[in-house]
Amino acid sequence: MISITYGGALTGIDALTIRVETSIEPGVNFMLVGLPDSAVKESHYRIATALHHCGYKVPVRRIVINMAPADLRKEGSAYDLTLVMGILAASGQLGESSDRVSKYMMMGELSLDGRLQPIRGVLPLAIEARRQGFAGFILPEQNASEAAIVEDLHVYGVGSLEEVVDFFRGRTALTGFQSSESQLPVSLPAEEPDFSEVKGQAFCKRALEITAAGGHNILLVGPPGSGKTMLARRLSGILPPLTKEESLETTKIYSVAGKLLSNQRLVRNRPFRDPHHTISYAALVGGGSYPLPGEISLAHNGVLFLDELPEFTRATLEVLRQPLEDRKISICRARMRVEYPAGFMLVASMNPCPCGYYNAPDKECTCKASDISRYLNKISGPLLDRMDLHVQVLPVPYHELSLPVCAESSAEIRKRVIKARELQLERFSGSALFCNAQMQSRHIRQYCQLEKDSESLLKDAMSRYGLSARAYHRILKVARTIADLEGSPSIRMPHVAEAVQYRCVDRANWGQR
Repeated sequence: MISITYGGALTGIDALTIRVETSIEPGVNFMLVGLPDSAVKESHYRIATALHHCGYKVPVRRIVINMAPADLRKEGSAYDLTLVMGILAASGQLGESSDRVSKYMMMGELSLDGRLQPIRGVLPLAIEARRQGFAGFILPEQNASEAAIVEDLHVYGVGSLEEVVDFFRGRTALTGFQSSESQLPVSLPAEEPDFSEVKGQAFCKRALEITAAGGHNILLVGPPGSGKTMLARRLSGILPPLTKEESLETTKIYSVAGKLLSNQRLVRNRPFRDPHHTISYAALVGGGSYPLPGEISLAHNGVLFLDELPEFTRATLEVLRQPLEDRKISICRARMRVEYPAGFMLVASMNPCPCGYYNAPDKECTCKASDISRYLNKISGPLLDRMDLHVQVLPVPYHELSLPVCAESSAEIRKRVIKARELQLERFSGSALFCNAQMQSRHIRQYCQLEKDSESLLKDAMSRYGLSARAYHRILKVARTIADLEGSPSIRMPHVAEAVQYRCVDRANWGQR
């Protein structure tokens, strides 16, 4: 007898349906084909022990299981439930209900005592189950609330193999898990850093507001203790909220990576990832023997903060160039190619020299010119070109530190950011763009036209600082965002002048403004 059951395989942040065909014939053998990895092959031992523990028969016959499509590699232990139900159906232990198993997608890892353990990647699997029109999705109860985010899909969370068998035998009914987006908890940081706590640094706070309003990349340059890290960590507090589509896409990434918290169903806040400079290449971009999303994908729709930028290896930094342009990362292996979203805002900080005090107003730099040049050359020109804003962060003088805090709060800044983003959404309606930073050349020509005096100013800046064509486009994007913050439909000369101010690394003297 041949039975058909269905599971799913993750490819990037999406899923494909896996058809599991089980045949039981005379003989004594167990064959599992269809490119299963070691974890899938080991399921034979988990299944046999779980069946024996739960009082079901382990067929002492020739069992052949084919996982189709056979050219797609199957990974992980989540197929245990799919395989064991196929064996039970093919051996006739489900009675007249054996054909019903093909109407459901079933995924879950088996314990030796028959209990089901949670799996990763449930959200894309649930989306695929709905797309294929299955009668329901049966999975471990710990994952049910995550899958229930998907509308128009019956989700059944179960705790053990016995519950699934009793359901198909008609002894019990499974209760569908009901959940709505409004019922899901919102995970907010315990203490969100606020800009109202920052004394001075008006120039840098203005730059970060522009960064948030346009979704731009920014580089903060300054001596140790000037507040670069403190300012960067407050950026997430002024970003606009995630849209429903962004929230679902971000949740899919965290689901595939197994990063969702136990009480978290939807990612409601924009991610803020800050990997240490010792991070490996694979951990940053993703990959491994069985590819998983890296930090740049976990920062999708949020912020990737790289502190002490020159301390990262050059090879690690150079790999950022492609995802910064394409907003995705492709990972290729001999037998597979996966693609993960990587639409993040890059926020980086660095010292201007090895000692940190080049052009500092109150301390003298002790570095040689060759040391400074070698230090700055750790970051390539093409990578710097992809930073929309370069901002010099100077230490706050004592008279400002001693004043009482009366700075503008993050909530007030966020209102302006949201208003500017709404203008951009209206401007780009009908396209795949969400913010000014995503504009390509054709969009820049359409939405960033300059008047004569503005064009002349930008031409002089290009000539004086030797700016590249990419830097030219970055300035126009930033100028467009500055105009949006003012509610101006056109880019005027002050907007261009301010945008040029945020290119300090392109200048011969970093101390200029």
